Amino acid sequence: MRNKLSYIFVGLTLSASLMTSCGQQKHKGGRTDTYSSGVISFASDESFSPIIEEEKQIFESIYTKATVKPIYTNELDAINMLLKEKVCLAITSRDFKANELKNLQERRFMPRAMKIAYDGLALIVNKENTDTCISVNDIRRILNGQVKNWGDIYHDSKRGEILLVFDNKKSSAVHFVEDSILGGKPIQNKNVAATNKTADVIKYVENTPNAIGIIGSNWLNDKRDSTNLTFNKKIRIMSVSKLPKATPANSWKPYQYYIYNGNYPLIRTVYALLNDPINALPWGFANFIASPKGQMIILKSGLLPVQGNITIRSVNVTE
Repeated sequence: MRNKLSYIFVGLTLSASLMTSCGQQKHKGGRTDTYSSGVISFASDESFSPIIEEEKQIFESIYTKATVKPIYTNELDAINMLLKEKVCLAITSRDFKANELKNLQERRFMPRAMKIAYDGLALIVNKENTDTCISVNDIRRILNGQVKNWGDIYHDSKRGEILLVFDNKKSSAVHFVEDSILGGKPIQNKNVAATNKTADVIKYVENTPNAIGIIGSNWLNDKRDSTNLTFNKKIRIMSVSKLPKATPANSWKPYQYYIYNGNYPLIRTVYALLNDPINALPWGFANFIASPKGQMIILKSGLLPVQGNITIRSVNVTE
């Protein structure tokens, strides 16, 4: 047991934004939605579903003539749906690639990427596993297949092979580790499993002593704790270090403050990717997420808002 001084955001100050609704009219393609009314579907990486569901609930309670229907899928398919004009909005962990922008612009579209949050990619292990400090370099060695056993990192460990578990082989988590940890190279470790959704990753780790699950940090918080300092008690959250040798003193969990000050090394940006030629309801919903109310939802979810003045106070956390 040790005491660690941690931090919590208690205030968020943003300038107010105003959503206006123009009169409903039919546009090319048969769409009748406006900035704050109508019915649309949009795509989102499944790992962001807890945030999206909260944003959707509040948005529709304020704009009662609007219905936004999320299609939860993997990140690759969400972006492809946007590029193929099946949806006009996609929630992802990356910006448009240069070739994607070129493709849309050559078709006379004006795509836009809007930053809406910062998220920590979390590593979770079984509750009985006490080996919970790990370096980014050791994560890289596991992903590229150089390290296969727990004992290769923790010499006293008897847990055998390391089993990596992702939510989906085409998810935002896979994209992040390949792009940001492996430098654009694919995962080489053969002992990798993929479930259908993030909740299944958590359940798998709960029941598998030698597993490491890789998920978005917005799935970890105990919703009963308004400080966002209590994680799911059925699993353990690994502390991650930027240094070659991870110790309790130089390793960090994905608390909001450690995302804010950059101590936590596995940080990703959450984007709203838009390709809406009539600037209607997809824009309205994306701008709501970036508005004061939407950013407060981001804050309460345990992620880091991209806008506003953040107030911080210190609290003692015993781990």
